[in-house]
Amino acid sequence: MAGPKGSRAERAQLAMMLEVTAFPKPGNVDRCHDYASTRLEHFLASAILARKALERAEKGPGGLGPLIRGAVRATSSHRGGNTHFGAFLLLVPLVAGGDIPAARDLIRSTTVEDAVAFYQAFALTRVRMLDHDPLDVNNPEAIRILRERGLTLRDVMAHSAPNDLVAREWVEGFPLTRRAADLLHAHGCGRESIVAVFLELLSTVPDTFIAKKHGMVIAEETMAKAAEVRAGTRDLEEFDRECIGRGINPGSLADVIVAGIFVALGEGWQWEC
Repeated sequence: MAGPKGSRAERAQLAMMLEVTAFPKPGNVDRCHDYASTRLEHFLASAILARKALERAEKGPGGLGPLIRGAVRATSSHRGGNTHFGAFLLLVPLVAGGDIPAARDLIRSTTVEDAVAFYQAFALTRVRMLDHDPLDVNNPEAIRILRERGLTLRDVMAHSAPNDLVAREWVEGFPLTRRAADLLHAHGCGRESIVAVFLELLSTVPDTFIAKKHGMVIAEETMAKAAEVRAGTRDLEEFDRECIGRGINPGSLADVIVAGIFVALGEGWQWEC
């Protein structure tokens, strides 16, 4: 088992695998259902293909931007599209630093060239930033603007943070990742704990991936329904089917769960009971 004594790269792979195979996580791909173009196998393949990139992050040195780009490039060969882009944004500094405080230090030291490499990683995916934003990855002038303004990768994340939960983790120092890890310890071992933590976060934090795709009203409605599941007034599997049917995918929180599992494993949390 990849626990505290295992390599950080192994632990990151295990975290990606445990997140996607836990079920039911309303609206997300898991072992019970796929999306039309993205299946469980795509997520598992990404967890395997990321190994060398994660090992490079663990060994260091290397800027966070190139390390993220390497992880995305290594996992972009399958047809399932973006599976772990947001997870890599959180995992790479954690794997490179070893823990949350060290990851914060690495983020503070990012450079303009880290930001450029991050944009190059973006180009390998179907992820989108804000429409009509001069820093949108689809803007052919974006990299020139980065260099002209001297924007580091942390600056880019700060720009995105109001509308992107994963970017907010970078800027604020991984508070939700820390919360997810603490909740895993509180809930105990096993995949049921992962589902419980996912539901708790979903019921209290608007998922920005949902908000970008469907609007904030739907993101807040999803929060309220998750709270009803936790209160026992709504059936979890019914809620899951509804989210899948409507294409409501809490992908940002799934990324946070991956990072939280990584941190918790390093602190002795057990994935099997």
